[in-house]
Amino acid sequence: MIAGRRRVSAFDVVLLLVAALIVYMGASNVERSLRAARADGAPGTFSATRLDCVQHPGHESCTCFGTYAPESGEPVRSDIYLYGGNRETCPVGGQTAAVDVGSANRVYGPEGSNEWIMTAGLILFGLGLGGWSVRSWWLRPEPGD
Repeated sequence: MIAGRRRVSAFDVVLLLVAALIVYMGASNVERSLRAARADGAPGTFSATRLDCVQHPGHESCTCFGTYAPESGEPVRSDIYLYGGNRETCPVGGQTAAVDVGSANRVYGPEGSNEWIMTAGLILFGLGLGGWSVRSWWLRPEPGD
């Protein structure tokens, strides 16, 4: 081994690669998350056809499926879900205003969404994990110390 070189473990390298992947996944969703937060997209109408709900202790989580008809007159998209829809905001058979921000399978309400929080958290977690991995390389004692 060359004098003065620190040894890097395979675990640290894998951890750094995982951190880079996490940051990449978060960063690739930043634009759509910000557009969803501002409800910046093509307005239209969401028609609910099905509501799937799961009961958790003290909480209910629902997914509202249906069709989306853009105001621009583009073709109606089916098998779409309304992000954040629940029993009150998404009655089956009813219609509600929605915004398409470019997601393949979901639309958002005109009030926007808090999806950006998860995206930011994912990026920060990846950066922290990567920083912790790289930090350990400098804190590891040099061979012979």
